[in-house]
Amino acid sequence: MKRSLVRLAIMLPVLALVFGLLAVPILGKVDTVKVGVIYPLTGSAAATGKDYIAAYQLAADIVNNKMDLDFPFARTEGIPALGGAMIEIVPADSQGSPEVGRAEAERLISSVKPTALMGCHHSAVTKTASQAAERFGTVFLCPDSTSPALTERGYEWFFRSGPTDTTFIEDTFDFIEDLKKARGLKVETVAIVSEDTEFGKNISVVEEQMAATRGYRVVEKITFQNNSTNVNSEVLRLKRANPDVILMAAYTSDTILFVRTFKEQKYTPPAVIGQRAGFISPEIFTTLGKDADYLFTTNVWAPDLGEKRPIVKRINELYRAKTGKDLTGDYARAFTGAFILVDAINRAGSVNPEAIRKALLATDYPGSQLIVPWAGVRFDQKTHQNTLGRGIITQAIGGVYRTVWPFDLASQEAVWPVPAWDKR
Repeated sequence: MKRSLVRLAIMLPVLALVFGLLAVPILGKVDTVKVGVIYPLTGSAAATGKDYIAAYQLAADIVNNKMDLDFPFARTEGIPALGGAMIEIVPADSQGSPEVGRAEAERLISSVKPTALMGCHHSAVTKTASQAAERFGTVFLCPDSTSPALTERGYEWFFRSGPTDTTFIEDTFDFIEDLKKARGLKVETVAIVSEDTEFGKNISVVEEQMAATRGYRVVEKITFQNNSTNVNSEVLRLKRANPDVILMAAYTSDTILFVRTFKEQKYTPPAVIGQRAGFISPEIFTTLGKDADYLFTTNVWAPDLGEKRPIVKRINELYRAKTGKDLTGDYARAFTGAFILVDAINRAGSVNPEAIRKALLATDYPGSQLIVPWAGVRFDQKTHQNTLGRGIITQAIGGVYRTVWPFDLASQEAVWPVPAWDKR
């Protein structure tokens, strides 16, 4: 008996070591990489959120399946460095609410245990959801929200692949300057119109600062309630101010409401330049029809970019086959962000958060492998903002946005001033 006890005492450490080793996950043996994507799937922006999910799902389809495409990860199955692990997109509904977005981020992290989170369209939701990710040490890659403040927080786990509002507003004024030089347009005054959430407030501040720097006089500045039901008084103020151009930041329902009110009041501004969001939603075409024509917006993508790059056209065809719609700047950014994350996971060769974070910091993704017209993706080492992003200016013509600036990417000339309502 005594001899048996001695033998057991000798064997216990060995058994513990063996079973302990077996308990350690074998590196590279990952079957599924879950990516939580937080967007509004109910409420006024539900249609936009669902189209975002379709863009992520298209990216996952290309990564997970062999496809005859000249595009990263298209000719393999899964993530090569993880033995072909599949990408699984796990949607969560923010309802467009910062509080709900934060709760959904916490729920995903605690129950789904995603490798990374992405989202969230609304800058205010991205702000709170990424706060949760930072607290839990979860990688958060934002492809779309544009508030500059998001990458000025010094967060360790937050990265943004798309351009910020500052870049888009610089594009806006560069576009106006280039048009003035090329066509002798007289543009001296601006009106700034913004909704009252994080998105609109930040844009309003930057636009006012940049207008002053560039020598434009701000003749009206309006902040309106998000999801308004009536903007008659705001449009009356714009008519009285009579600006040479209106700069507007609005989500979908408010963009539609303003255009309808412009028409009802027979007011035709010389030009309205939107800051994406509602201006690039497919709903403005399905709801407004021809009344959406001649709206300008900052953007990162338009279907006509495919006329010069066949892969851009092909990816759009795949998206259209899935949704019946063209990509927009929002969905093209989401699709692009998904590939930036997959590239980092593949280079990390692991789902370890710190390994992925380091791989993102080392990202040097060439513009030739993107469907957006950027020089590439390379993150600032301090802010984690992509330093190689850029924007374009598009104008709605015949139910589709076409590129009008920069001139080397343009497929048509800008129509400015736009025709009066009774001349269309």
